[in-house]
Amino acid sequence: MPIVLPVAVSLCGKRDSEIRMRPVVDALGRAGFLAPAADPFSAVVDPAADPAAAIEQHRPDAVLVHGGSATALAAAMTASERGIPVAHLDAGRCDGDVTASLSGEPVRRTLSRIAALQLAPTEHARRILLASAVPEERIVVTGDPLVDAALSGDTSAVAAEDRTMVLVAAHRPENRGAPMQRIGSAVRVLAARFPGLAFVLCSGPELAVHAGLTTAAGRPSNILSTPVPPFPELVRLLAEATLVLTDCAELEEVAPSLDVPVLVLSSTTDRPEGVLAGTSRTVGTRVETIVEEVSALLVDPNRHAAMAHRPSPFGDGHAAERIVAALSALIGCGERRPDFAPRVDIGVASR
Repeated sequence: MPIVLPVAVSLCGKRDSEIRMRPVVDALGRAGFLAPAADPFSAVVDPAADPAAAIEQHRPDAVLVHGGSATALAAAMTASERGIPVAHLDAGRCDGDVTASLSGEPVRRTLSRIAALQLAPTEHARRILLASAVPEERIVVTGDPLVDAALSGDTSAVAAEDRTMVLVAAHRPENRGAPMQRIGSAVRVLAARFPGLAFVLCSGPELAVHAGLTTAAGRPSNILSTPVPPFPELVRLLAEATLVLTDCAELEEVAPSLDVPVLVLSSTTDRPEGVLAGTSRTVGTRVETIVEEVSALLVDPNRHAAMAHRPSPFGDGHAAERIVAALSALIGCGERRPDFAPRVDIGVASR
């Protein structure tokens, strides 16, 4: 049986990268494409691991790299030098962090030349690759395996029928200081305006400070604060929300699959697919804008439904299957599946 060696960006310490890669590794294991090992991840997520050594050890028929890290590039170049085809997962997308994205761009450009297979999570990512002169036949639109992880049996939660909670998650470096203070002020205004709703701050301590949660005096009883939980618990928390206020790209990707509208706490977003599809809207950090946009969604059921029930542009829970099928075709033992495309929902489109 052919062997595919996955090399994840989690070698560089990004928690979401292992979450994103896990459904793919599991699907590769089910297809019999992994080298025998007690834990398929043991060779690919150790920060001290040498991708060249792993390639030499396993002699794979293909190497799957993720993201735009130096580790991904090293693995891709090692494989290419040995005539092993390379597939690039999450191709055509930035990493969700401005600094990391800028530093990773040269790596991604090099990977676009090396990789025989570009696994783009969305149609938007495919267009970016085409604009970078990547041949169309080398691109497969798979959907995002992060959505697979959110909808899997281990992490999924049934979306609550009666949602009485607004989730607020903010952590981006550019929102520290005055922007975070404005977000906290907006939450306090909204908590007073909608006393029947709980506002759950799922973030670092700075947001809690600015929302007035450090002293009991004057603390709104419907504002709660919790540390950022592991991904499965975060998904279940998101499934109970009527909407989410966030600057987290991962929540922008997962929320539409749980019918949760997203208000992005920034003037721009690393996931424009959501804005284009109508599942999210950028609101920045101005107090008045946040209060106005949240209030409009909370008091107008039609407006809320128009965002909540749109097809997700990020995935349908079957990305890993498309990725494995594309890898099978790459090494000559299977056929690609049709590209991911958001379902057409005539009822939503007519609203």
